[in-house]
Formats: sequence, structure tokens, C-alpha cells
Amino acid sequence: MQGSVIQKKAAEERSFQGIAVAGGICHGKALVYWQEAEQIPVHKISESDLPQEIAKFEAALIATRAELLDIQQKIASAIGSKDASIFDAHLLVVEDRTLIDEVLRKLEGERKNIEYVFDQVTERYCKTLQAIDDPYLRERVVDIEDVRKRVLRHLLGKQPYRLNTLNEPHIIIAHNLSPADTVLLNKKYVLGFATEVGSKTSHTAIMARSLDIPSCVGLTNICQEIRNDDIVVLDGYTGLLTLNPTPESLARYRTIKKQQEALEERLELIRDTISTTSDGRHIILSANIELPKDLEDVRKNGAEGVGLYRSEYLFLNRPNAPTEDEQYENYRLVAQRAKPHSVIIRSLDAGGDKFIDNVRSGEGERNPFLGCRAIRFCLQHPHFFKTQLRAILRAAIEGNIRLMYPMISGINELRRANILLEEAKGELKQAGVPFCENLEVGIMVEIPSAALTAHILAQEADFFSIGTNDLIQYTIAIDRVNERIAHLYEPTHPGVIRLIRMVVEAAQSQGIWVGVCGEMAGDIHLTPLLLGLGVDELSVGASLVPRVKKAVQSLNMGVCGRLAQEITQAQSGAVILEKCLAVAQAHYGELLF
Repeated sequence: MQGSVIQKKAAEERSFQGIAVAGGICHGKALVYWQEAEQIPVHKISESDLPQEIAKFEAALIATRAELLDIQQKIASAIGSKDASIFDAHLLVVEDRTLIDEVLRKLEGERKNIEYVFDQVTERYCKTLQAIDDPYLRERVVDIEDVRKRVLRHLLGKQPYRLNTLNEPHIIIAHNLSPADTVLLNKKYVLGFATEVGSKTSHTAIMARSLDIPSCVGLTNICQEIRNDDIVVLDGYTGLLTLNPTPESLARYRTIKKQQEALEERLELIRDTISTTSDGRHIILSANIELPKDLEDVRKNGAEGVGLYRSEYLFLNRPNAPTEDEQYENYRLVAQRAKPHSVIIRSLDAGGDKFIDNVRSGEGERNPFLGCRAIRFCLQHPHFFKTQLRAILRAAIEGNIRLMYPMISGINELRRANILLEEAKGELKQAGVPFCENLEVGIMVEIPSAALTAHILAQEADFFSIGTNDLIQYTIAIDRVNERIAHLYEPTHPGVIRLIRMVVEAAQSQGIWVGVCGEMAGDIHLTPLLLGLGVDELSVGASLVPRVKKAVQSLNMGVCGRLAQEITQAQSGAVILEKCLAVAQAHYGELLF
């Protein structure tokens, strides 16, 4: 049970189990990080005071926006635009006219000071969203709360909270850390962090992995159990936080840390080898990227090209969509740098959790994850879509580019997308612009309806790539970033595994290959099962490539095939996971922490 004492080796040692989100082990003093609630003054104002209060509000919004942009720029410079895009949602809150107009109406109607009015309006917004049975809207509460605190501190003339002013190393213990808190952590003095709330796929967890800070979340009430300067050990591999560790525990963790360092050295030795099982089955191991600069990590970690190029990141943080020529140059550069390996470009996947200023997909929808996103938006805006298609067709002359449509739910969407692709070819031909005539076109299988009709889609697609993140989310009806139900997010759910099996069998029946590009692809606990189900390719985060490669090289298809057969009748995800872990432990136990 999260947050409960799970073992007691000695009177003074206590351990708490949370959710591991970023690997690593750290040992040191704890710092319990509290953000005290602001004391908001309340007083009446006169009509003559209104202009001054409005000006004060506008100045606070401008200052908050500048603060967020500064943080976003620091993130982009340090770890890339992908992580910086997390703050797009914060910026949208600052610029939300509905919110701003309501504050101004309440200010004029109640004639109370702007600090009080803003606090009341935003508090009501947060409570309303928390009460709605909609995971997407509940997730937005975190963004609004963070912006609310920043605006209030500007209104009150206070400095923003800072965790980057520490002058000695600590392990941070907090109820929660916003992405902004996380990215501003000084790695010299922040050894790791543990929070009471959060999930593996929360924005804070994503930031922690990007920054390589050992961390765990979901440690319920840990702030009440730990005091400043308590000695703790945080295990980011298992999610375990140990208070007052005994000498024996410290010795054990020192051993684990040394083993991890030795493992990293061994993994470096296989960087340039191929991911082939011990009995000769080659599994293509590629990487997911957002921007051309990510290709350096692809090369450094020994991946075989790019299995998922998220093209929407080219559209982020800019007022206008990139032109056809700009997209063409971008895609061509990626293709050239990836040679001799291939690049799979996913067409624009805007919407859901990716709002793009110049692409109004899903804007204003109650649940954008089920709305006008990805291929749905593109089909509704053919001119916009064909601009990207022409750019990809032109770049594909390099000879190593494939195209992949996201969020295909059935054959009609695939056919409509291909019609627009043919129109784009015709336009290029008429203009005398060279392009690739025989571009390979595949689809992401991430909606249950696509998995269930994979036998139909396989007749007209050149390949499949299973997007497990959304497939799991839609199959189990689970919001994977909602901490209250995070325990229900189960990649080994029998329903999910059955859908993956159906997709693979459909692909094999039509002689096309099938890959996996979701988080399951990078989870080495599940590698034996994916291989046993018949997957041909795994596309993972670049940093995960060495571990996945070692796992593949340590397996043989006989063992994997038997595992896939054994779990056919399994009635629970726990049973399937247990069998997967047994195979993984037997063949590459040193990779499992």
C-alpha cells in the first residue's frame, strides 16, 4: 500500500513504497519542501480605483507570462523543445480570455481588490474542474494552480518560490513539484526527489527522466513522515524511500550503484552491434525523436534509425505553421543524418495533450483526446495536410523515408488520407517538382477499432506501428496521467495483449511488418512477450536503446514463443506480468532494478 510502512529492519529504519519514475540511487539529507498558502488580503475599492487594479492585474499577467517563457526557454536550451512544450498549457491559462474576462467582471461587480477577486475566480475554476468526471480537464487543474500561484505572487509583490537556491545537497520531499519546479532544480544540490502525488506519465515524471534525477512519486503522506535533515535513501529504480537506513542497507545500495555503473560500461560495448536474438532473429531497434538534433542521441545509443518522428514538434512555439519548403528541409535533413537507416515520419498529431498555437485542433472541446485530433484534423483541413504531405514526398527522394498516419480508426480514414496523398503527388508532378513515387505508407494502430479491423487495414497499409500508450488508454478507459486511477493502467491487461496479438497476426497474413512505438516497446520486462507475439520492430526513447538491445540479444525465439503461448489463457494482467518477469529475470536479470 503506497505510503505505508512496508518493512522495519531496525527500530530507526523505515521504508515507504511509491512509484519509480526516474532511475538512480541517492543518499543524503531530506528537505521537506512546503509552499505555504498565500494570505490574500480583502478590502473594498472605489470606482476610481478600478483602472489601477486592472493595470495591476495586466502587469501581473505580463510578468507571469515572461516568467513562464523564460522557464520554457531554459528547458528548450537544456533538454530540448519536447519537454519545453509542457509549458504551452501554462501559457494558455495566462492568455485565457474567458478567465480574464470573468476576473474583470467580478472586479467591477464586487468592487474588491484584484488579489482577492483573482484568487476567488481561479479557486472556483479549479474546484469545478476537479469535480468533472473528465480526466483531461482534471489534469488541467495542475496547470491552473501553478499559474494561479505565480500571478498571485506578482500581484502581492513577492518573489517566486525557488528550489534552485540550495547551497548543500539534499533529497527533496514534497507534496508535489510542478514541471517548472523540477526543471529549475540545481542538480549539484538536488540529489533526487520524492512526492506524495503523481504518476509515471505525469509532466513532472517526464521532466525528471529528461534531467536524469532519481525520483519516485505516489508516496502518500510522506511529508508527514519525514523531517528536515532526516537521512534517507531514495531508490529511483524501485520507488522505495528508506528513512534512517542502517549500515547494512547503505552497503547494499552502494553495491547496487556500483553494479549499475558497471552495467552502463558493458552496455557501451554493444552500442554498434545489431539487436538479434541468440538464435538469429533480427529485431529492428529504432528510436523515437522530435527534432533533427535528437539524431545525435540516436547515433550515440546505437539505434537503427528512427521508428517514430513526431512531426508535430516542428509546429510548436511559433505563431505560424512551417511552410512546405521549411518542412521539406527539416525532413530531408533528418533522412540524410539517419542514413543508412530509415526514418518513419508520423504525420501531424495535434490535439489531445498537444495544443499547437498555429493548429487549432480540438480547441474548446471537452475531451480533446476523443475529439478532432491527428488524422481527423488533417482530413478536415486537406490544404493544411497536403502541405505536409508534399514536403514528405519531396524529402522521400533521399530513399529512406516512410510515412505513417496516426489515430486511424478504420479503413475509410486510411483511404481518404491516401486520396489526399495522391492529390499531393499530382500537384508536385504538375509543378515539375521531384518526389518519391513509391513512398511506403503505414498506420499507427492505437485505437481498439483499428486493432479489431487490422485484417482489413493490412490489405491497404504497407506496415503497422502499434502505439501502445493510447491503445492501453482507450482499451481500458483509463487516463494514464490521473494519479487516482494510475494503478489501473495495465499494459499486460489480457484485453490489450489480445489486441496486439490480433494486429500482429493480421500483419503477418498480408506479409507486412509490424512494430511497437509506445512505452511498452522500451519496457524490458515485456520484451520477451512482444518478441513472442511476433513483433518485428521496437521503437523506443534513444536512452533506452542499449538496455532493450541487450535484452533482445539475451533472448531466443523459442522461449519467447512459449511465453506468448502460455499467457493465452491468462485471466489477469498480473499473471501475464509475472510470467514475463520470470523470463526476463532468467535471461537478463542484471538489467532489472
